[in-house]
Amino acid sequence: MDQSDTWTLVADSFWPLLGAGLTGTIPLALASFAIGLVLALVVALMRLSSNPIVSNIARFYVSVIRGTPLLVQLFVIFYGLPSIGVVIDPWPAAIIAFSLNVGGYAAEVIRAAILSVPKGQWEAAHTVGFSHTHTLARVVLPQAARVSVPPLSNTFISLVKDTSLASLILVSELFRKAQEIAAFTFEFMVIYLEAALIYWVFCLILSTGQSAVERRLDRYVAH
Repeated sequence: MDQSDTWTLVADSFWPLLGAGLTGTIPLALASFAIGLVLALVVALMRLSSNPIVSNIARFYVSVIRGTPLLVQLFVIFYGLPSIGVVIDPWPAAIIAFSLNVGGYAAEVIRAAILSVPKGQWEAAHTVGFSHTHTLARVVLPQAARVSVPPLSNTFISLVKDTSLASLILVSELFRKAQEIAAFTFEFMVIYLEAALIYWVFCLILSTGQSAVERRLDRYVAH
C-alpha cells in the first residue's frame, strides 16, 4: 500500500474507530467504574469493620481480585459461568468483570484514604454529638475523597485501556472495531496504531481533567 492509500485508510477508519470508542469504550468504562466505586466503598468499610468475619470476607475478596488477572476474571464470568447454567450477555459480563476488578483495587485506595484522616477528626465529631455514621458521611469521607482522587483517577484511566479486553468476548468497542477493520483491510499495523492513538488521546484528555480536579480540590486544603 502506497502512502496515499495509507492516509486514505486512516481517514476512512478514523470515524468508525472514534465512534466505537465514544459509544462503546467510554460508556463501558464509566458504567464499570461507577459500579466499582460503590462496591469499593462497601468493601473498604467492611475491611475497617471491627467484626473479624466481615473484615476477613472483604480481605478475601480483595486478595482474589488483586491476585488474579483481569482477563481470567472476564473469561470466568463470560465463558465459565455458562457451564453451571449462568449465561450472561457480553456487555453485562464485561461490566460485571470490570466492576469487580475496580472494586478490589479501589477498595484499598478508599480504605487508605479513610485511615489517613486524623483520629482527632473522629473524636471532635463525636464530642459535638455526631454518630459514627454521621461522622463518616459528613466529616471523614469528604476528606478521604480529596486524598483518593489521584489514585482513583489513575484507576479509571487504566480501566479505559483495559476495556480493550472486552473485545475477546465480542463486546463492540474501540479495539473490537479495530480488529474488524484490520481483518477486512489486512492493514493490521496501520489500524492498530490508529486505535492506539485514539486510546492515547482519550487518556490524555482524562489526565488533563484529573489535574484540573486535583487543583480545584487543593484549594480547600490548608497548606
